Amino acid sequence: MVVSPRPFKRLKRRFTADLHNFATFLSDDDAFSAAQPFRTAVKTFISKYARPQSFSPPLFSALMTWQVAFRVGDGDEVVMEVVEEDVTRSASVHCDHCRVVGWSGHPVCSKRYHFIIKTSNSGNGDMEEEYQKPCMSCGNFLHLDDEGCQSCGGMVDPEEHEKWANKLLEDSNFLLHGMIHSNGYGHLLTLDGREGGSKSVSGSDMMSFWDRLCGALSVRKVSLMDVSNKYGMEYRLLHTISEGRTWYGNWGYEFGIGCYGTTKEAYCHAFETLSTTPLSEFFFQRKKTQSRLQAVIQFYQSLSGSRLATFRDLFSLLLRLIRETSAATNAKHSTTTSGWCCWTDEDVERVQRGMLKILTAARPTSSWVSHNALKGAMFRTACPELLNYCLKHLDGTVSQNGMAVKARFSPNSANVEYMLQGPGCGCGSSLNPNHPSREQLIQDLRYLYDSILMPKMKLCRSQAVADSITDSVTKVLDGKQFVKDYKPEKEAFRDPSSISVWCQVELLGEPQDNPSPPQELVILPSNATVADLKREATDAFQQVYAMFKRFLIIEMPDIGRVDDSMTIKLLIGPYGTIRFRGKCDKKYGLSRFRTEKGTEGWLVDCLCGAKDDDGEPMLACDTCGIWQHTRCTGLSRAEDIPEQFICQTCVNINHHERDEIYEDKHLWPYRSQITCQGNVSALGRCLPSDKCEKIETSAWVTQSRTTCQDEVPAARGPLHFSRDFR
Repeated sequence: MVVSPRPFKRLKRRFTADLHNFATFLSDDDAFSAAQPFRTAVKTFISKYARPQSFSPPLFSALMTWQVAFRVGDGDEVVMEVVEEDVTRSASVHCDHCRVVGWSGHPVCSKRYHFIIKTSNSGNGDMEEEYQKPCMSCGNFLHLDDEGCQSCGGMVDPEEHEKWANKLLEDSNFLLHGMIHSNGYGHLLTLDGREGGSKSVSGSDMMSFWDRLCGALSVRKVSLMDVSNKYGMEYRLLHTISEGRTWYGNWGYEFGIGCYGTTKEAYCHAFETLSTTPLSEFFFQRKKTQSRLQAVIQFYQSLSGSRLATFRDLFSLLLRLIRETSAATNAKHSTTTSGWCCWTDEDVERVQRGMLKILTAARPTSSWVSHNALKGAMFRTACPELLNYCLKHLDGTVSQNGMAVKARFSPNSANVEYMLQGPGCGCGSSLNPNHPSREQLIQDLRYLYDSILMPKMKLCRSQAVADSITDSVTKVLDGKQFVKDYKPEKEAFRDPSSISVWCQVELLGEPQDNPSPPQELVILPSNATVADLKREATDAFQQVYAMFKRFLIIEMPDIGRVDDSMTIKLLIGPYGTIRFRGKCDKKYGLSRFRTEKGTEGWLVDCLCGAKDDDGEPMLACDTCGIWQHTRCTGLSRAEDIPEQFICQTCVNINHHERDEIYEDKHLWPYRSQITCQGNVSALGRCLPSDKCEKIETSAWVTQSRTTCQDEVPAARGPLHFSRDFR
């Protein structure tokens, strides 16, 4: 990490009144109102708002770190760290996130910028404890900026230090972690709010902050993988059914690329099918008595002020009631806590989480845990007064998996007892004539989720409707990658005193099917010449992409031969796009930075239609080397990946060998599984070695366990064939 010549001092505590307001930061900043590319905007941001961190490890020239402090509310403080990563010196050169979102053809960028807000943010800038590791010789703790151990004098291995620093960047224990490449394409890797450990910032506030930051920095596109889980359910499925978009869609994130070949049209059709499915499908009379599902639906029908006709109506009502009840409970709890409770919310939540773990461990035996037993198990974690307070408010608390705590008074022991109950228990309480509690609402939501969206039994009138629901749920859940296009080109054409040129580059000597890098924006004064444009365009691509360090512009094919002194405005006006042709000198070993997907020549051609890596588990055929999804070949996530696999295409190619292998008709009954280890009990004899080799690739061995350890030395072990083969 590059070190400033000024000596660093321990940061002193600041008054929060001098800090930037987290809720309004960058909302009306004149410094970022003018159009500028990301590579320029991020440097302006760092120079204006950030300051070097209080510790700067000298061993890592690949990383530079700054901090930006904010005030939240009345007196809380949040610190964001900005880390500039030099990709050419980094241990991780290629970007897996670009690969799965469809940007694998982009050249490797020279820089990555990480924007991080940590969960354990104390706000005082004193965060060295998180950057310590023990010395390998004496065990004394070392800081990142220590070149050697002060106790034993041992030197620090630079490679181990670099691995340590990169591991810290991969930590998922963040409230916010966004990473943006120097070309303006980025990824939102982690976002969390109060449920993730934040004391003062909600998830919505954090998302709004990130959205303003990306807009101010002229970010081009940002991707994210939505795997959010709430109340023990897939929240993107619930939110999509009720609102027509995911939670991130509130900030403009739209379907980017689907897993398992799911297209945008199929995804939109799937969630529209789920949203508009009528509830009447569950009200056919097979029995005289009313089912629980019908009772729950009718209860919320009576609670609603309007008619509930579809899935969207039902799930929208439940989610709205949960939000309203949570807001009312938080307001009441805040008032009660401020007036009577001397413990913080964090203390109470910490103790209650421990109590929930104890109740979870006791649940398999359906045992009630007494007040005294629960208090005794937790006596080391908190004072008796805090334990009594938490036990008093434990009834109705909901765990992460959606189960709620039930309290009762035991007449035998004259003591209060507690037990965790699942969504399926106590269904009568959910049909309370009064307004249901938050815990009751979550239990009913979980029951409807399991019964309607994840059905284990036939509950619909029509099997076709049930199949349609199952297929639509699968397609919606296969849509995980979402992208927001910030469209900085719209802002680039607003300044009349400058010329905005989008520069497109084609490399000479490259195959025509090789993807070109994204266009780069160049801002020039109104009197700029062709020579100025060539110089700025060359500098832009050299700054952004590692492979373009030696990039040279040869020609501008759309304009032809023009004098370098000609004014650009005469050629394209105040804005436009110009195509350049140039070359990169390959003798400097920069070809490994050609694409974000790396230099591996892997090829995806799956049965579902996928042609590129989408982040889902895959395996390659041992014959042709083509990758396919494990799910599409019939393997579940619980099964281990086989040592060898032959795809359906290669099985069909070898189909003509079937007649030669099975000339003896009496072998046909044993075609599903043949084992040859010197003798075959099912056949009474060993097959010739030439036929054993053919059986290994036979189209008939669909669940093959074929080996011939004695007669076929080249046999490598069990083969796995596509289970879709018939």
